[in-house]
Amino acid sequence: MMLKIDKLHGYIFSDNNLKLFEKLILYLAVSGFILHLALIYLNLNYDVSILKGLDDLLRNPISALYTPFSFILIYEAFLLVYYFPRSFTTSIAKEYEIISLVMIRKVFGDIPMLNFEEGIMNQEGLILLYDLLAIIIIYYLIHLFKKTISKIPKRKPTVNINRFISYKKMLSIVLLPILLILCMSNLYDWSYAVFVNQEFLENLNYIFFIDFFTILILVDVFILLISFQYTERYSQILRNTGFIISTILLRLSFSVSGVSSLILLLSGVVFGLIILKIYQLSELELKQRV
Repeated sequence: MMLKIDKLHGYIFSDNNLKLFEKLILYLAVSGFILHLALIYLNLNYDVSILKGLDDLLRNPISALYTPFSFILIYEAFLLVYYFPRSFTTSIAKEYEIISLVMIRKVFGDIPMLNFEEGIMNQEGLILLYDLLAIIIIYYLIHLFKKTISKIPKRKPTVNINRFISYKKMLSIVLLPILLILCMSNLYDWSYAVFVNQEFLENLNYIFFIDFFTILILVDVFILLISFQYTERYSQILRNTGFIISTILLRLSFSVSGVSSLILLLSGVVFGLIILKIYQLSELELKQRV
């Protein structure tokens, strides 16, 4: 059974399929960027507004960067599923990278909203400043997180570890069609709201990722439950539980706005980093005893 899962996973997530998906995302990103620029041109010169409720994204050419970044984020979500079987810490690091890219994309949507005639220290200017500061902090925290991962002693593969990896491969196979369904479902909801109802009331920055991170929490819990079968080490169980809490904090940041969202987001990444650092110290002590 496990051999069949490994074989199916190797076929679905092969290097050739990864390169094909990269090319597809590249074409979609470039096409989306050109189309977005065309819509901005029509809106500014001929007052043609096709995307009702999203007028803020049609006022400035800088906003056109929002569209290719959306496709890049979809690619990053695919990579999270791709790296899922490797290690829990690697997938958590990818979650943090996705969050940072979501914030960068948000900045491209916020910059055209600035009104320099009223000064830079108005509400829009302060929001942009907070977002930029949060991006820098998260980028540095991700650097520390990956640096800590590299310092954790590597364990030799065992039968139990290989079987655990096979279970994670099975989860990644299941997670891939769910990812595709989420993309199509959110695209349909967005299209219906914009073109049929001609209004869009939700936060565009968090479309898809609210549902995606909710599913990630459930998957992480499932991995935690499976891990009980293969390890009784307190440090590893606590690490996995801590990562789930970190993901929950990231998910909660989508439910609020402004500074509260940034605080929850940063708290999630900092909490994950602290948990990983403690785990690294415990692993080093365990290696010294052996």
